[in-house]
Amino acid sequence: MSEPRDSLRQPLTSVLGPATAKVMAEHLGLHTVGDLLHHYPRRYEERGQLTHLADLPMDEHVTVVAQVADARLHTFASPRAPRGKGQRLEVTITDGSGRVQLVFFGNGVHKPHKDLLPGTRAMFAGKVSVFNRRLQLAHPAYEPLSGESDGEAAESWAGTLIPLYPATAKLESWKLAKAVQTVLPSAEEAVDPLPGSLREGRGLLPLPEALRRIHRPRTRADVEDARARLKWDEAFVLQVALARRRHAETQLPAVPRRPGPDGLLAAFDERLPFTLTDGQTRVSREIFDDLATDHPMHRLLQGEVGSGKTMVALRAMLAVVDAGGQAAMLAPTEVLAQQHHRSIVEMMGALAEGGTLGAAEHATGVTLLTGSMGAAARRAALLDLVTGEAGIVIGTHALIEDKVRFHDLGLVVVDEQHRFGVEQRDALRGKGAQPPHLLVMTATPIPRTVAMTVFGDLETSVLDQLPAGRSPIASHVVPAADKPHFLTRAWERVREEVSGGHQAYVVCPRIGDEEEAPGPKAPAGGAEADRRPPLAVLDVAEQLAGGPLRGLRVEVLHGRMPPDDKDAVMRRFAAGETDVLVATTVIEVGVNVPNATAMVILDADRFGVSQLHQLRGRVGRGSAPGLCLLVTEMPAASAARTRLDAVAGTLDGFELSRLDLEQRREGDVLGQAQSGVRTSLRVLTVIEDEEIIAQAREEAAATVAADPELAGLPALRAALDALLDEEREQYLEKG
Repeated sequence: MSEPRDSLRQPLTSVLGPATAKVMAEHLGLHTVGDLLHHYPRRYEERGQLTHLADLPMDEHVTVVAQVADARLHTFASPRAPRGKGQRLEVTITDGSGRVQLVFFGNGVHKPHKDLLPGTRAMFAGKVSVFNRRLQLAHPAYEPLSGESDGEAAESWAGTLIPLYPATAKLESWKLAKAVQTVLPSAEEAVDPLPGSLREGRGLLPLPEALRRIHRPRTRADVEDARARLKWDEAFVLQVALARRRHAETQLPAVPRRPGPDGLLAAFDERLPFTLTDGQTRVSREIFDDLATDHPMHRLLQGEVGSGKTMVALRAMLAVVDAGGQAAMLAPTEVLAQQHHRSIVEMMGALAEGGTLGAAEHATGVTLLTGSMGAAARRAALLDLVTGEAGIVIGTHALIEDKVRFHDLGLVVVDEQHRFGVEQRDALRGKGAQPPHLLVMTATPIPRTVAMTVFGDLETSVLDQLPAGRSPIASHVVPAADKPHFLTRAWERVREEVSGGHQAYVVCPRIGDEEEAPGPKAPAGGAEADRRPPLAVLDVAEQLAGGPLRGLRVEVLHGRMPPDDKDAVMRRFAAGETDVLVATTVIEVGVNVPNATAMVILDADRFGVSQLHQLRGRVGRGSAPGLCLLVTEMPAASAARTRLDAVAGTLDGFELSRLDLEQRREGDVLGQAQSGVRTSLRVLTVIEDEEIIAQAREEAAATVAADPELAGLPALRAALDALLDEEREQYLEKG
């Protein structure tokens, strides 16, 4: 079949004036007729309904529909004005909920003085500011809504709903609306990416009709029908891209890896001092089934901090070693790589001593490879990999270097996926004679829809139980500014934990040796704008050691310390030789010290919800209960405090990840998975539209299974080409 013709690819320069097209390209990223048609209204005003002026956001460019209540022209002395007198027009507009003042100066007063008579309704656009404690728009652009008397305007505003577009100071919403009006006839030629059977089966509007209704709706029902259809476009095209990736992966060859009945895995299971949780058993079975196939496993393992992911990953690695292959675990930091190496060697005991004299039957070598190792240790490690002496290797990005060769790489385990670039994972996967199996682990709970969207080319396993013997963690917000005695009590609690034989973490957002304080920026406006720099590890450690924690053994840990120093600090803390570790978020992932029971997070409002949840998971890892204190100076009514109260109120990471997602822009969430997408999600929201995404995933899988090349669906293929530029295609290939 031939590719469909698409007038939507026509450049805007050939349809609109060059100046307008230039502003659209530079400020809104709109280059073609299709780009403009897919620039949907943010909301709609009804002619009879007034907007809420009371809720206008400060310092933002807004468009409002309101009525002129009052207009006054003032004359004042001005040496710079002709004849020494200047003019200022003050217009008060209202919507019943509030009043806003418009101000026009100088030569700019004459036209609005004629246009904006009391009783006139209009759209106004400008930047919201405050003058003399009153909201005002200075020199706003405006468009009277008197249209009924003049033919063309009446036609333009005939609908009862006025679309308000995401606009810029250079291009007001109504100018965008007029530009859309110009190109709207082209919507008739929009090629429909949805297969006809899918569209009809789900009762969705044809694409041209959906575009007409979203830009020129007569009723709210028109808007809803159009949005329902356009959400399906976004969800389905993205899911088809991911389904094609999954299908392509199943066509790749891989060596099936089945553990022997009496081999290394069986010997390891026999020496376990505890029983696996039901979740660990279930997820292990899913992984072993994948490893036994002749195409590469691509699985995402997500589990709460402390749910036993490392145990599941280790058993997968042992199964591969059992079957004659090697397994590599890639960790994001040296501290974490060393920690994983230590805990895996401990868990395996004599089974990790392969290659040594008198090693246990079935034992294998467990090798560590990091960038800071000495030359001799590094040479020995590289030799163990290439000869196959090391069945398991744990390392940082040093594993990816060209010099590193494996005897027979069968499985790659990536810890904390979001900390690795695509190229790094790809380079490691390229080290097998055939593509190795891939297991990606994350302790950041990912809502199901995000997993289906961002990690949509991976099958997902979830560990949602904590192993027996894990202790509960109590979390409390400490309002340091309102109640300084609460902070005093926090340090007393740390001393109590230490005197009970336990240890504590103190977490700060900054190291303290920077020239400038780059810490996380506070949101603009309100109580969070004018703030001191974030607290720093080096300053806080000094103050605590000489003050509230005097007499305790206090050490520091941060990312810019030499690797040997970091490792030495962690070893002393793990051995109980340090009472309090003052650290940055370098401890966020994987650090496992069961004797650490308390954590104080300073400036907790400067961390994200998921990050706080991750940090908190470092305590309560043993039999004693954990305590996490979230210290903040934010006032009780602030958004930051609400966020901290939510973290303190639940230990359910999935609930918190939904909250995190709701508070962030969609693009932040999709992160790098959205890079290279020219038309990223506009109407689809990954939290609210869970059902559509799940249904689109099923439909996409069925569509690709029936026609992997989409030969019979040229319009869908064209939509995919528009979504996937080269960078995005590579991301999916490597992801």
